[in-house]
Amino acid sequence: MKTKLISVFALLLLMLGLISFNPILSTSTDLEGPWKLKSIHIYEDNRIIDTIVSSEEYKQIKIYSEGKVMWTRYVPKDSAEWFGYGSYKVNDGILEETLEYGSTSMMKIIDTMRVFKFKLEVSRDNFSQITVDANGQYTQAENYERIKK
Repeated sequence: MKTKLISVFALLLLMLGLISFNPILSTSTDLEGPWKLKSIHIYEDNRIIDTIVSSEEYKQIKIYSEGKVMWTRYVPKDSAEWFGYGSYKVNDGILEETLEYGSTSMMKIIDTMRVFKFKLEVSRDNFSQITVDANGQYTQAENYERIKK
């Protein structure tokens, strides 16, 4: 009887631990702060077929603060400047960024498409914004890590 009681107690503790563990966060404030791009995944048939890892030759930073987003990309071999600014919101696992303005290169894109929607996967110190095509297939994911003090 004592062994059975200990087993039930251990199972209960395990269940409570699993219930309290939630690596996916869902509110927009979870993105608050600065983030650094660590890699890009390229998908085919919803499977990763290639990974591009960020380096000193390719840097991208995003900052989310109080409903606003700003990002910048640095590619020393590219003479084009890349940055954008706007607002963002998160609803039901979807990150929606609405850009207001950006660099000359980005303004060409903003002039035709101002709102960008991504599937969002967030944990405490990482997030992925996944581009999904009209057929529901993943095409690309930008994977970020939180910049800590």
